[in-house]
Amino acid sequence: MARRKHIIQKDTKKEYEFVPPQFDEKEFITKDIYETKVLAVIAVISVITGLLCSYIQKNSPPMFGPTLSLALFCLITRSLRNIMATLRFNVQAIENKSWLGNYIMFMFLGMGIWILMINAPFI
Repeated sequence: MARRKHIIQKDTKKEYEFVPPQFDEKEFITKDIYETKVLAVIAVISVITGLLCSYIQKNSPPMFGPTLSLALFCLITRSLRNIMATLRFNVQAIENKSWLGNYIMFMFLGMGIWILMINAPFI
């Protein structure tokens, strides 16, 4: 019997070559600096909010003090984007993941200042 020759066909497809997109370093740096400025302003607002909430809690009747303070804290947290827009920041230029980080930082720093100010050494 005759043997069959197996003909191996070469792939005519082109190999995939990855071409990285253009990276604009200047745009990246300016965007990063802008988001850092927004973070710094939010940190200052957070400290002010924590001080204000502790003042309200200490100087209000015991039954209403914590409730009023928490309501104010939640209200300011909710309207943080509007506050930043009032301060003439471009809130549309900031990504949602950056806003999430800003909100988390605001809540932890604000509550930390608030808790610190209503306790013994600072009363």
